[in-house]
Amino acid sequence: MNYNDYEMDVTFRERELEASAALPVLMRKVYLWMTLALTITGFTAFAVATTPNLQQIVYYNQWVMWGLIIAEFALVIAISMAINKLSLTTATLLFVLYSVINGATLSVIFVAYSFGTISMVFFITAGTFAAMGLLGYFIKSDLSGIGKILFMALIGIIIATIVNVFVKSSGLDMIISYAGVLVFVGLTAYDTQKIKNMLLMAGDTSEGSQKIALLGALSLYLDFINLFLYLLRIFGRRN
Repeated sequence: MNYNDYEMDVTFRERELEASAALPVLMRKVYLWMTLALTITGFTAFAVATTPNLQQIVYYNQWVMWGLIIAEFALVIAISMAINKLSLTTATLLFVLYSVINGATLSVIFVAYSFGTISMVFFITAGTFAAMGLLGYFIKSDLSGIGKILFMALIGIIIATIVNVFVKSSGLDMIISYAGVLVFVGLTAYDTQKIKNMLLMAGDTSEGSQKIALLGALSLYLDFINLFLYLLRIFGRRN
């Protein structure tokens, strides 16, 4: 081995060590942002559901509800597509804003389901999410192939959900709910592995790497929320 090869090998090992040291820091940020967003969503949902004036604005004004839903989609697209142009502070504030708006739209669950059911499903979701997150983080197998299948299945669920708006089949609704649980259980593991690999490639704790972590937090937040909602539909119906 000549000197240049030796120098390249040393540099590579140094970068590898730096990336390994940065990964735990960035993963903590992923889960910190995700937990913060879930907390904000939960408090907002409860506040809207227990405040008559806010209920009047959100539940009984169709334009307000549609405006909130459109704003949610717009914010997700803005954060995902323009993350490189946004500062980390701006992206974080947009994520917080999205969490608030999502909490307002999800507040209806406190009207549709009992607090006991919501609490039970939340803990079931948290346990399932944690288990699949650990699987995605530590598993050695590449989950990218499974991720493509899950994404196609998600598209199928969305189409079936739209169809069922008109068909109004309780049987199809239950099938969609169980399929949704399976898809988001799998996506939790897949997204965790993908986030880990992206952060390892980033190799440091710079602002760019933290933006990747923020996008990861958004992905896992969406996985958690959707898993929770599908489980709530299943257990809520049983109750």
